[in-house]
Amino acid sequence: MNEAEGLRQRRPFRPQVITEDGPAQEAKEGSAYSSKVFRVTFLTLAASLTVPLLGVTVLLDCPIDPQPISLKEPPLLTGVLEPNIKLRKAERLWENQLVGPESIVNIGDVLFTGTADGKIIKIEDGEIQTIARIGHGPCGTREDEPTCGRPLGIRVGPNNTLFVADAYYGLYEVNPGTGESKMLVSTKTLIEGQKLSFVNDLTVTRDGRKIYFTDSSSKWQRRDYLFLIMEGTDDGRLLEYDTVTKEVKVLMVGLRFPNGVQLSPAEDFVLVQETTMARIRRYYVSGLMKGGADMFVENMPGLPDNIRLSSSGGYWVAMSAVRPNPGFSLLDFLSEKPWIKRMIFKLLSQETVTKFVPKYSLVVELSETGSYRRSFHDPNGVTVAYVSEAHEHNGYLYLGSFRSPFICKLNLQHV
Repeated sequence: MNEAEGLRQRRPFRPQVITEDGPAQEAKEGSAYSSKVFRVTFLTLAASLTVPLLGVTVLLDCPIDPQPISLKEPPLLTGVLEPNIKLRKAERLWENQLVGPESIVNIGDVLFTGTADGKIIKIEDGEIQTIARIGHGPCGTREDEPTCGRPLGIRVGPNNTLFVADAYYGLYEVNPGTGESKMLVSTKTLIEGQKLSFVNDLTVTRDGRKIYFTDSSSKWQRRDYLFLIMEGTDDGRLLEYDTVTKEVKVLMVGLRFPNGVQLSPAEDFVLVQETTMARIRRYYVSGLMKGGADMFVENMPGLPDNIRLSSSGGYWVAMSAVRPNPGFSLLDFLSEKPWIKRMIFKLLSQETVTKFVPKYSLVVELSETGSYRRSFHDPNGVTVAYVSEAHEHNGYLYLGSFRSPFICKLNLQHV
């Protein structure tokens, strides 16, 4: 072998530097690749589900025709509105012996209320007795409600008779002793060309001559109250019934879910809770302002239901849904987004949507001028759930509910 051949057969030695970068880089590249595969797979799957879903929602009918509603930013829950747990000091009474005691009155120490199964009941010495039924069975389901009847607002007249607003049948006078019922205004009768579809609450003058009552909608019935709120329908009315002339007059129109009503202590005006708009309207029934209307309380911290007099000369207002601030308010979020409401109700039932509304009971006391005096809260509705009314009697608040199976009793001296 010559020198040239030896040089050709020799290979130069090149030192190798061994580090951990090689495996790490491979792992990094593998991870990046896996991440890309995951993203592509996820997006493909999402698209494959979303496109058909959107197609279905376009084709599906929506039960409501929602309108955009402008609400102010909810008031801050500070000062007298500061959240607390004072309602949890209430005592539950007659639990699972009645359902949905919406409104409560008393004659002496005897309580009267209307329940979700269409009954008007008397509670005396702790015993529950059915005294009247405006509708007829079967009861218990959403489909049964229009024939079963649903007594909502209830008041005591000057002769200790009961005046009852039944959502499906109309206004009735009930003798609490005999149970005899007398129809005053039927929902079958058109009032100024418009039907009564959702008779809600009433308030009676001391002499029993005039009854002021609300019809929450001519389109939606009580069982569809969530549709009424979410659609923002403005076909609610305040009406007046004269027990002597038997005439019915329309006092206010264009209301969005008019709910509870209350005469002032001087009986010069009527307050009307406008639930969807979270406010209270005032209509003057006597004096220089008679026939006029204005705003009593605007932009409330929740959706007002019934309103009743307080012993201090003000008013108790019950709310079963709040507009938290700070916090997230579903009602306010959806108010100007009708397209989202359409999507929701194309896919979900009212009962399902209701489950997404946080349970929060709130009762506020207003002064005679509409300022907030104090507030009682039950976050999450631990003790007091779905509150509809606060009725004051002998130093206690009796708390009604549109769906709970009990009445709550709160000692005002303890709060």
